[in-house]
Amino acid sequence: MSTTQENIIEVKGLVKKFGRFTALNGLDLTVRKGEVHGFLGPNGSGKSTTIRILLGQLRKNAGQASLFGQDPWHDAVKLHRRLSYVPGDVDLWPNLTGGEVIDLFCHLRGGIDKRRREQLLKDFQLDPRKKCRTYSKGNRQKVALIAALATDSELYILDEPTSGLDPLMESVFQRYVKHLKAEGKTILLSSHILAEVEALADTVTIIRSGETVEQGDLDHLRHLGQQAITVKTVKKPTILHKLTSIHNLKATGNTAHFTVDTDQLDEVIRQLSLLGIQRLTCEPQSLEDLFIKHYSNKET
Repeated sequence: MSTTQENIIEVKGLVKKFGRFTALNGLDLTVRKGEVHGFLGPNGSGKSTTIRILLGQLRKNAGQASLFGQDPWHDAVKLHRRLSYVPGDVDLWPNLTGGEVIDLFCHLRGGIDKRRREQLLKDFQLDPRKKCRTYSKGNRQKVALIAALATDSELYILDEPTSGLDPLMESVFQRYVKHLKAEGKTILLSSHILAEVEALADTVTIIRSGETVEQGDLDHLRHLGQQAITVKTVKKPTILHKLTSIHNLKATGNTAHFTVDTDQLDEVIRQLSLLGIQRLTCEPQSLEDLFIKHYSNKET
């Protein structure tokens, strides 16, 4: 994806304080037009605070934040006409039906595609005739998702959107996100479900304690980590114990499993070739492995 592509979201050096507590400490985030951008971090890392600033619900203390090149605090009403938002914890009017809430949200956005609404209700298996007070957390989440997906927005900001959904409904959600991407829409996806982000995202930002620790496309981030190797050699791979670039080595007979620093992969393969390689697999670490690497043994 071209680096000259239009940036829909630009956050630089963002700072937000609540009294003495610093929620965001110089956060950077860039989301380009037409991409799905995964926004990852543990609870308390600052994801929702960042999103609330982007929605114009909170005022920043320092730094820059823009949507479509405009200030989300001063231009909130104008910007909200161009975006849809799904929070991770949905509160609805208890005496309205789910269908009434969906219609209300959609009309606030300027109208509704009735055919799309009906298809969403069917796919997400939601009964729109029930009062919201009778809905489970998962069904309340479905109401918010359907209301957002039934509108034609340029930007979708999704903060833990599948919270409370079962795996079948998560797959329905993923299908719709892929459809939005195919239409050229832009999506900021904040999620703890790493497999979901890995399946959908073009680029990822990982944050911790209000700071950006990594940002880039998935392939780039994986290259910052390690490769998982399984190898079977003619000779016993005892030499592997002497290589400092190898980690988590487990060897049984002539078969070894280990991880290796990406920049040392070439040297390790050269050493393995001296042993006579019979079978070898090499895979980049998953997004979950990368995430754990950043947060294990660290305060969050």
